[in-house]
Amino acid sequence: MVRIIMSQTGGPEVLTLTDADPGLPGPGEVLLRQTAIGLNFIDTYHRSGLYPLALPTGLGLEAAGVVEVAGAGVTLAPGTRVGYCWGPIGAYANHRCIAADRLVELPDTVSDEMAAAGLLKGCTTEFLVERCAGVQPGQWALVPAAAGGVGLLLVQWLKAVGAHVIAVAGSTAKVELALAHGADHGVTDGEDVAARVRDITNGRGVDVVFDGVGKASWEASLASLKRRGLMISFGNASGPVTGVDLGILARMGSLFVTRPTLFDYYATPDAMHTYGARVLAMMASGAIKVRVDQRYALADVARAHDDLAARRTTGSTVLVP
Repeated sequence: MVRIIMSQTGGPEVLTLTDADPGLPGPGEVLLRQTAIGLNFIDTYHRSGLYPLALPTGLGLEAAGVVEVAGAGVTLAPGTRVGYCWGPIGAYANHRCIAADRLVELPDTVSDEMAAAGLLKGCTTEFLVERCAGVQPGQWALVPAAAGGVGLLLVQWLKAVGAHVIAVAGSTAKVELALAHGADHGVTDGEDVAARVRDITNGRGVDVVFDGVGKASWEASLASLKRRGLMISFGNASGPVTGVDLGILARMGSLFVTRPTLFDYYATPDAMHTYGARVLAMMASGAIKVRVDQRYALADVARAHDDLAARRTTGSTVLVP
């Protein structure tokens, strides 16, 4: 039984594979044998210290696997396939004890890899599109980093609810990938994104931007919005947005800006089960397709982090215990 721990913040080199005994589950817990672990950008924020954690610590919020032992009061039977994406921190392990009320049962048509690769990104997509933005049919949406794990799911979910989608990505090949997943229009990072958006929308701008890039795309994203449009900044792939002049929101058309987190939209077990089941149903129906484009052994987690940060990945990535 092994897990990844870090005793200090820094680059991928701080991640260490260690032996670990997860023990037996207490009341309300299960011992979970993890078969696939999700890799997410938030993991790099925890590792670097951008989102501070008490040290030493494990890492990772998302995994799928099989219940091996059920503690007192748990109704999940051994052998049940389950997944989670709300933590607690420590998913980078082959076994762990975890509260049963944080687990959702997996449909037969959703594989362990699909769940581990797509549950956190899918839940992020769900709350962004349906509960944060409340996107309506016919609205226009801009998705920077549209070829990434969350980006591809955003494109698909937005199309499923009837939106017009403009995808932004770092290369022609990545733009083509977003278009293949349903985007209506594609723009590369090297272009004047805001000007292209105005051309595509006949000068109107988009209703909402789903921006997980952060610092590098902040100004272009704001400039792409229509009057009273909504800017959702949900990630910092290029670094955090700082020193914001609130007056710019008035000067650019009385814009709205929010900086939401998954954990405020999935704050209770009831929310986890209700909306987690919604995401899994979207996966099971094929409405959203999760691409697992990279697989790394758990022992190679440092290389996985390096590739993710350098934007050498597409779609989603799993760590295999």
